Amino acid sequence: MPDGRAGPAGGHAAGRNSRGRCPAFFAPDYPSAENGYQPQPSRRHPVAATPAAIIGTILAGGQARRLGGLDKGLVEVGGRPMIEWIIEALVPQVDALLINANRNPERYRRYGFPVVEDRLPDYQGPLAGFSAALQEVPADAAILTVPCDSPVPPPDLAARLLDALEADGAELAVAHDGERLQPVYALIPAALRDSLDAFLASGDRKIDLWYARHRMATAEFTDRRDHFVNLNQPDDLARVQRLLHRAAA
Repeated sequence: MPDGRAGPAGGHAAGRNSRGRCPAFFAPDYPSAENGYQPQPSRRHPVAATPAAIIGTILAGGQARRLGGLDKGLVEVGGRPMIEWIIEALVPQVDALLINANRNPERYRRYGFPVVEDRLPDYQGPLAGFSAALQEVPADAAILTVPCDSPVPPPDLAARLLDALEADGAELAVAHDGERLQPVYALIPAALRDSLDAFLASGDRKIDLWYARHRMATAEFTDRRDHFVNLNQPDDLARVQRLLHRAAA
């Protein structure tokens, strides 16, 4: 199996890639040196923590018990399934995109991105989704994780997390909204997949305990707190719709 199979971010020219040659697993129509694309020189000073590519990972593998078991990524808000809003927000920020889903994989595949299921049975939480995604990306890449029930992720989510990772020389970076950590909005290098698999094999599932095993940077989003609103129960729907309306204005 090749080192990674995550698909390009829809072949969109808007997808981020400022570091030169794209990894070989990207499709021929993805902007790359091979098809005449000339990237702008990076303004970053690469450090050991800098991933070669960022793979957006939408986490749609949960049971949504508080929402009556609905597949939250496919719940319509603002006239569209939530996952469509998230795809639209992530494509300009990442090199490629995949979806972690344990239900309705055929519906998610219609969006043109790889769909990966948890390797662990019985809906064992976001770390199971992290692990499944990390198996699909190159060893020098990182996944940018976002939950499927938060349709307006920050437009600079990847940039701020990467800045925090590099500035601290950290092993992973997690968003903080000024009041609390947002643990499923994270930048996780593929170098940590063995650590995560060992943690899961031991029976642990708590995301904060795994993070505590590594040097973790936090990226501040105090000015974008509303972008972390999510749909956990029916009463949240109106709030999410208001946020989408404001973001579109």
